[in-house]
Amino acid sequence: MSLTATQVTPTNLGVSNRIAALVSRVMQQSDDLVIVLEYSGKDGSITRRVVSPIRFVGSDRFLALCLSREEPRQFYLSNCRNVRVDLAANYTMPVELLSVVN
Repeated sequence: MSLTATQVTPTNLGVSNRIAALVSRVMQQSDDLVIVLEYSGKDGSITRRVVSPIRFVGSDRFLALCLSREEPRQFYLSNCRNVRVDLAANYTMPVELLSVVN
């Protein structure tokens, strides 16, 4: 299966809607696909995460299994950037949690 990475950046119009669409797509193929994203935490740090979305928790966030933390976490759509879809087979838990430098 070949997969073209879909990139979403904060400069795109409707970024939250586009990220939500990617998350929804991956939820429908949760055995095969994951989301790779950069996430801005409460403290302003940015980390690269690999997550397996579970469900939406309101219109502004989703619950996902973080493959780095190995536990469910909530992710606010507005804090996500450089989002792409990747094959789940490319990752084994735990995935290294990487800090991203601005």
